[in-house]
Amino acid sequence: QVQLVESGGGLVQPGGSLRLSCVVSESIFRIHIMGWYRQAPGKTRELVARISSGGSTNYADSVRGRFTISRDNAKNTVYLQMDGLEPEDTAVYICNARHPFIATDYWGQGTQVIVSS
Repeated sequence: QVQLVESGGGLVQPGGSLRLSCVVSESIFRIHIMGWYRQAPGKTRELVARISSGGSTNYADSVRGRFTISRDNAKNTVYLQMDGLEPEDTAVYICNARHPFIATDYWGQGTQVIVSS
C-alpha cells in the first residue's frame, strides 16, 4: 500500500521554526510531485509548497521566503522547513504526492502546527 507519514508538527511561538517530514512509499516517491498543503479551521485546503522529482519548486505567496521545501531521494522523504512562523500559519499540514501525468493524488494524515504565544 502507498503510505505518506508526516511528523514534526507541534506548538511554537511566533517567529519560531519547525521542520516537517513526510516519509513516502518508495514505489511512488521518485516520479511523483511532492507537496505540502494546509488547512486551517474554517478555511479551505491550500497549497503551501511543492517540488518535482527534478527539484523544481513552487510556493504560495504567503510563505515564499519563509518556508523551504526539499526532498531526499535516498530516504524517500520530503521536508518543509518553516521559519519565521506566524499565527496565520496555524493549520493541519498535509503531505501530498501527485503523479505528473495522470494527476493521481495520495495524501497523508496530516500534522498539526500551532503558532501561538
